[in-house]
Amino acid sequence: MNSEAIVKVIEQAKLSEAKTSAFHHMMEDKVYKLHLIIGLHNEEQAQCLVRFATEYIEMAPRMMECVAACAKEANADFLFEPLLEKAYRFFINPTVIFSHYTGLDGLLMKAYLCHRLFEEMYENNKSIRNSQLCSVEVTQANLLAHQLIGEPFANELDDSALVAVKEIAGTPDYYNLNLSIFVEQAQHQAWNWMREYWQSLLSRNHIQLHFSYRNIL
Repeated sequence: MNSEAIVKVIEQAKLSEAKTSAFHHMMEDKVYKLHLIIGLHNEEQAQCLVRFATEYIEMAPRMMECVAACAKEANADFLFEPLLEKAYRFFINPTVIFSHYTGLDGLLMKAYLCHRLFEEMYENNKSIRNSQLCSVEVTQANLLAHQLIGEPFANELDDSALVAVKEIAGTPDYYNLNLSIFVEQAQHQAWNWMREYWQSLLSRNHIQLHFSYRNIL
C-alpha cells in the first residue's frame, strides 16, 4: 500500500478546487438540503462543509497507515492486508462508477467508502467491537458524509462496503478472533493525535449533530 499516491491524488483535487470552486458551489446548494439534526454554526456554512469534507478525505490515507502499522505490530498483517488493498483501490484504481467524479466530490465518495469499510470491519470482530475503538465521532462524521453525498448513491456505497467486508471478514471465525493485541496497538498514545483529530473534526468546523427523537422522525 502506498499512501503517498493517495495523498498526491488528494492534493491534485484540492488544487483543482482552488481554481474552480466546483465543490464549494455544490455545498452552497447542499446547505439547504441537510437533515434537521445537522447544525452549521457559522456564517460561512458552505465553507464549513468544504473544510469538513476536505479533512475527512485527508483522514483516509492516515487511517490506512494507522491500521497497517497496528496490524504489523500485532503480527496480523495477513488479516488486514485485503481490507487495506480494497481501500487503496478505491482511490488509485476506482471502478467505472466514479469515472464522472474527478474532484473533491469523487474523493469524498471514495473516502466515505474507505471509512465505512473500516467501520464495518470493526463491527465484524467481537474484540474490536467491544473495545469501542471506533468512536461515536467517527460514526457522526460518516453520517454527515452520507448526507453530503446524498441518497440513493450513499446507500449504494454503504451496500458496497458491507459486501466487501463480508467477502473478506464476514465469517464467524473472524468475528470470534481475538484481536486484542491489534486493539492495544491502535489505542497506543502514539495514535492520540488521530483520535483527537476525529473527536474535533465536526466541532472545529462549527458543525454539530443534534440528536433527538423529534429530529429523527
